Amino acid sequence: MTEQTFAQPTAAALAKYIDHTILRPEATLEQITQLCAEAVRYGFAAVCVNPCNVRQAATLLRGSGVAVATVAGFPLGATLPQVKAYEAEQAILDGATEVDMVISIGALKAGNDSLVRQDIMAVVKAAHRSGAICKVIIEAALLTDEEKVRACRLAKEAGADFVKTSTGFGPSGATVEDVALMRRTVGSDMGVKAAGGIRTLAQAQAMIAAGATRLGTSSGGKIIEEARAAELPST
Repeated sequence: MTEQTFAQPTAAALAKYIDHTILRPEATLEQITQLCAEAVRYGFAAVCVNPCNVRQAATLLRGSGVAVATVAGFPLGATLPQVKAYEAEQAILDGATEVDMVISIGALKAGNDSLVRQDIMAVVKAAHRSGAICKVIIEAALLTDEEKVRACRLAKEAGADFVKTSTGFGPSGATVEDVALMRRTVGSDMGVKAAGGIRTLAQAQAMIAAGATRLGTSSGGKIIEEARAAELPST
């Protein structure tokens, strides 16, 4: 008898993992409208849009049950902590309930853990004051394993709700190995978001099996259609 180690979620359950995402600088108002309509149709957890699109998304999604996520210090993480905090505060005023912030990657690599912790904490406090959640993007592709662990520990110490693999603008996106390492580091009481390069059902399932509790992807509709097709009885 083969031991089953992981039960794959149904298509409906899988949709609740997905942050349906457009963060491209050239995204139009029409594309944001389409993104939000798709999020409602498939029942995704959230849309993730740039701060300038938050108000539009929040208006379109009001009462739908789909959250509005946005980004701060994106995509480089190189702005000042107080600027990231202000960006988060303004986005929350516009209707965001989730903020994905990028850490100060250079400070982490330089060993300045105090600055990294302060950077994260500024956004966490801004988010939590308004009941929003904070996800911390570590841009794993730029880090050693030791730095990934340190970044995750600092995010946890700062009170963040999630750690997140990637911006989608780095040299590569999420990997199963990074998701598993991040999950081991933060334990079971924090979320782990895999983002960047997740385009197929198999990739989504692998990330969830490794410990991801949220998936950032612009291919959410395709993934759910794959999952629905896989559920159909064979003829």
